[in-house]
Amino acid sequence: MKIAIVHDYLMQMGGAEKVVEHLHDIFPEAPIYTSAYDARSMPDYFRTWDIRTSFLQKILMKKHTHRAALFLYPMAFESFDLSLYDVVISSSSAFAKGVVTQPSTRHICYTHTPMRFAWMTRAYMQNERINRPLKALVAPGLHYLRMWDATASQRVDRFVANSSVVARRINKFYHRDCDILFPPVDTKRFAISKHIDNYYIIVSRLAPYKRIDLAVDAFTRLGIPLKVVGTGRQMRDLKRTAGDNVEFVGHVDDLILPEMIAHARGYVMPGEEDFGIAPVEANACGRPVIAYAAGGALDTQKDGETGVLFKEQTVNCLINALLRAENLKFDPQHLREHARQFDSEVFSKEIKRILSEEIIGEKAVIRSSVQIKDTFII
Repeated sequence: MKIAIVHDYLMQMGGAEKVVEHLHDIFPEAPIYTSAYDARSMPDYFRTWDIRTSFLQKILMKKHTHRAALFLYPMAFESFDLSLYDVVISSSSAFAKGVVTQPSTRHICYTHTPMRFAWMTRAYMQNERINRPLKALVAPGLHYLRMWDATASQRVDRFVANSSVVARRINKFYHRDCDILFPPVDTKRFAISKHIDNYYIIVSRLAPYKRIDLAVDAFTRLGIPLKVVGTGRQMRDLKRTAGDNVEFVGHVDDLILPEMIAHARGYVMPGEEDFGIAPVEANACGRPVIAYAAGGALDTQKDGETGVLFKEQTVNCLINALLRAENLKFDPQHLREHARQFDSEVFSKEIKRILSEEIIGEKAVIRSSVQIKDTFII
C-alpha cells in the first residue's frame, strides 16, 4: 500500500508540524508533499526525509514571504500528481486538503482548523496591523479562498478534527461530519521535577492571534517572572511593553525545553488554540495551566483540577486567574496521568484504525458496485 503525506508548508516548527513528524514516524516510507520547505527553520533530521515541494519553493526564498503568495497556494497543491498512491493523509490548516486525488485513492484529512484567515477573518485580523484600504483590497481575494476551500473540502473522503471546536467548524463551513482525534503528545519526554523555580512559562509563536500581549501586560503588572519561549513577528512590540520581569528566551532546544517547563510554577495560554499541545506537555510535567476558556483548552483542561480557565480575554481576567491559581494546590502526579490520555501512542493506534476502516470500506464499496452491476446484467 502506497501512502503519501501532504502538509501546508514546512517553514517553522509548531504543533501542526509535530503532527507531521509523528505521521512520518508511523509511515516512514511515505513522501511528504508541501508547498515550500525551509530546512534552516526546521529540525536537522527533516533533511533525511523525502520532502517534495511545489513550484512555490523557488519563489518563497524567505520564511516571512510565504504570506505574500497567499492566492497561489491552491494552484500549488492542485499541481501535485498523487495518482500512484492508495492513501493520501493531509495535515491541513489551510490548503493541503485541496490536493486532487483519483477515485481509487482514499484521502484522509487531519484538520487543525478550516483556514482561519478566510472563515474567521475578523477574529484573525483584529490584532493585525492592517489598514482599511488594504483590508478592502484583500476582501475579494478572501472571498475567492472561501469558495475554493469549500470546493476543496468535497475532495476529502474522511475528515478527522484535532479537537471538538474544530469539528464544529468543519460541520459549519464544510457541512461534513468528522472524527475527533487529539494531536499526539510525547508525554515520555516530560517528567515531574521536585524543584520548582519562581517563574511561569509560555511556549508559542509570537503572532497577534496568540494574545501573548495579554500575558505580558498581566505579568508586568503583577511583577511575577514570566519566560516567553518562541519567536515571531510580534517580538519587537511585546518587548516594548514588557517589564523587567518578562524574559523573551527565543528558540529553545527540544532537549532543554522539558526541563524548563517542569521547573515552572505554571504554564500560560492566553489565546484561543485549536488544540494546544504545549499545555498538555505542561500537565505531563505535573504543572498546572492557566488558559483562556475556549478552543482546545476546553478539551484538555479541567478548571480547578488541571489548572485555571478564564472566560474573558482581558488582562484583568488573566490576573484574577493567576491569583486564583496561586491559592490552589495541584497534584503533579494527577496532572501527569491526565496528560497521558493524549499520548502519541493513542494517536498512532487511532490513525491506523481510521486508515484500516477507509481501506476496508473502499473495498466494500467496490464489491457492492460489482454485485449491483452483475445483478443488472442478469
